[in-house]
Amino acid sequence: MRATLVQLSVSDTESAAQRRTRAAGLVRGRAGDDIVVLPELWTTGAWDYDAWQEGAEPVEDGPTARIMSDAARSAGVWLHAGTIVERDDSGALYNTALVFDRAGALRGTYRKIHRYGFDTGEAVFMAAGRDVVAMPTELGELGLAICYDLRFPELFRALVDAGTEVLVVPSAWPAHRREQWRILVRARAVEEQAVVLACCAAGTHAGMRQAGGSLVVDPWGEVLAEAGDDEEVITADVDVSEVRTLRADLPVLGDRILGIAAPAARHAPA
Repeated sequence: MRATLVQLSVSDTESAAQRRTRAAGLVRGRAGDDIVVLPELWTTGAWDYDAWQEGAEPVEDGPTARIMSDAARSAGVWLHAGTIVERDDSGALYNTALVFDRAGALRGTYRKIHRYGFDTGEAVFMAAGRDVVAMPTELGELGLAICYDLRFPELFRALVDAGTEVLVVPSAWPAHRREQWRILVRARAVEEQAVVLACCAAGTHAGMRQAGGSLVVDPWGEVLAEAGDDEEVITADVDVSEVRTLRADLPVLGDRILGIAAPAARHAPA
């Protein structure tokens, strides 16, 4: 599988429409690849909360879906188009990933389950997804997660239980926590014995410098390709069959012990 991560720069000087056109051109230039991945919330930006209402769009026929469908079809690639601010029929907002097949058909979506922000940002303005999403392709079983999800290994274990071999993680991780990004991406590869395609945004938007540092990691946790700080396109050839071989030769996932109870609370003597 030839995998390409488009580490798109997101800035205040470029409109969402301009960025869509530019991103689509980069995707169309990847004919011959198998899968192309874009970052999280690259149309509106991940940190400009005021832009989310205006930039929200439907999944099926929104401007991002239309142009990304055409780009996937033109290049003949599977396209994980990163994420958009989705507005559903009720008016609720979600941070939603879109995946298109080689013919440009929308084959899968995933609404981000873990929302970042505590008392602001996603945690306030967006609803939480509820569904774990793994989808079959001829490249292997893709498991979908987004950015802050990386901090919650339970989700990734659920994806493995659903048959995932390739984890795809678009992100808009902040630059000042880049080392944590790198550690967590590699940890998810090692503990799940899976390929990880982790595409992070670059640039500075709404005052937040993005980490970049997109990674293609094999199931041993070895980095096959890594981007720098700025906009960059990286490509790596990945042998997905290594996932099945490793899981058979080193069957650590079979030693999981489920249902371990939390310890009882301990109280200090009165």
